[in-house]
Amino acid sequence: MITGELKSQVDKIWESFWTGGIANPLTVIEQFTYLLFLRRMDERQQLEERKANMIGEPIENPIYSDEHKELRWSHFSNVDPNTMFDLFTKTTEKRPLTVFEHMKQIGASVGVFGEFMKGATFMIPTPKLLDTVVQMIKKIQMDDRDTKGDLYEYMLSKVASAGQNGQFRTPRHIIRMMVDMVEPNETDTICDPSCGTAGFLVAAGEYLHDMHPDWFNDKKFREHYNKEMFTGMEFDSTMLRIGAMNLQLHGIENPQLIGVDSLSEGNSNIKEKFSLVLANPPFKGSLDYDGVDDALLNIVKTKKTELLFLALMLRTLKTGGRCAVIIPDGVLFGSSKAHKEIRKEIIEKNKLDAVISMPSGVFKPYAGVSTAILFFTKTGTGGTDNVWFYDMKADGYSLDDKRSLLVNTEEFEQCFTAPEKAVEKASIRDKCDIADILLRWDTVNPMRHEKEASPEKDRKRTDQSFLVPFEEIKANDWDLSINRYKEIEYEEVEYDAPKDIIADIEQLDADRTKALNLLKEVLG
Repeated sequence: MITGELKSQVDKIWESFWTGGIANPLTVIEQFTYLLFLRRMDERQQLEERKANMIGEPIENPIYSDEHKELRWSHFSNVDPNTMFDLFTKTTEKRPLTVFEHMKQIGASVGVFGEFMKGATFMIPTPKLLDTVVQMIKKIQMDDRDTKGDLYEYMLSKVASAGQNGQFRTPRHIIRMMVDMVEPNETDTICDPSCGTAGFLVAAGEYLHDMHPDWFNDKKFREHYNKEMFTGMEFDSTMLRIGAMNLQLHGIENPQLIGVDSLSEGNSNIKEKFSLVLANPPFKGSLDYDGVDDALLNIVKTKKTELLFLALMLRTLKTGGRCAVIIPDGVLFGSSKAHKEIRKEIIEKNKLDAVISMPSGVFKPYAGVSTAILFFTKTGTGGTDNVWFYDMKADGYSLDDKRSLLVNTEEFEQCFTAPEKAVEKASIRDKCDIADILLRWDTVNPMRHEKEASPEKDRKRTDQSFLVPFEEIKANDWDLSINRYKEIEYEEVEYDAPKDIIADIEQLDADRTKALNLLKEVLG
């Protein structure tokens, strides 16, 4: 968990960028990322140098050769601001590379981040700002995976504006809830086809560290974890760099990150590859048919990105693979042919497990759109029996633009780590449904209770959660809106007869007149 001191250090770095003339949040994060990378590269070589000194052998494939020693963090962070800036921006006859150009040339030899350096641009405008930020980063203690990951996540949380094409940062507690519900296992291959900053992949990795630390003692699992387990797709090169650094700082050194438009023909070779998909794909997008992979159009003929992404997930999942995906509410009840086709595909030809309806304020301040989470399993042969619906009314934060935490941090953490205790506390219960969701889901989770009866089957439609049978959903034209199935319980209210109400009003008038006359007498 990030400490107050670390928050303060990041806040000061952020403020320095802004006062130094860099106002775009993504530019701030990208420049911050480059400097972090430079520090990590030098620390990595220092570690190799210590090992080499111990065994008396030279380093194999050093990141920095002797002629590049001026370009190392340990050197340029200790020179005056103007000299440092020159090392980043100017070459000399003896030094044909700048710090930044050398960093771009390193490539994949230092991890996945280096693969996406093409097109990176150094944008820190002055020696003073560069020196200020370098000295601040130099003071940050980043000795372990948790600290480095928390540091970067906090920096990412400071992005306060939406991206393009409907992209915006998914709340981390919603991601964490989704990951807890799908329970990644040691053999999973996990994909986010619109990964952005890689929040879903990072959360899946953290889940494994928290829930199964013993797995990391196995060499075979560690290799799978670092090389094959995580795949992210993203067409924005800036987001790829940020996502790559986020993963590396969380200890995932070599994830499979693919710079591609997930819906295009360029991605058509990825089929039935993943056992778990976690995603919050772009909403409100619209594409021309010419730019979309034909295989997706064969599943659902549409230009709407949110529907095409669902088709993509079905295509990329292995049989038996699970998916948890955030969608706009319109996908649940849209009446177009394409909307009905994709819902039918998921419900009738595969296995829809759950629909969680979320309140419209969850994505503020980025957007006020109402959203839901679908959980489904790819079978290709059907299997939907009863679909679990949950009506989330509170996620622990205020639903306005401020999105303030309504419970204390310890109580909020308890919603995940001890949900059975959290639901018993009135201070939490009415302000956050996450603990309740996790507990109720645990009784219907198909990974655990395929054949067991669940108490959810006895819940009434007036409750926050309930089960709806396949045949009823089919009869409703595959409509998945919770309001289609939820029943509202109305309490009968008895009112006084009109004549009694009139009599009460007349009595009030009489009392008021009497009091007024008394006041007049007192005043003379």
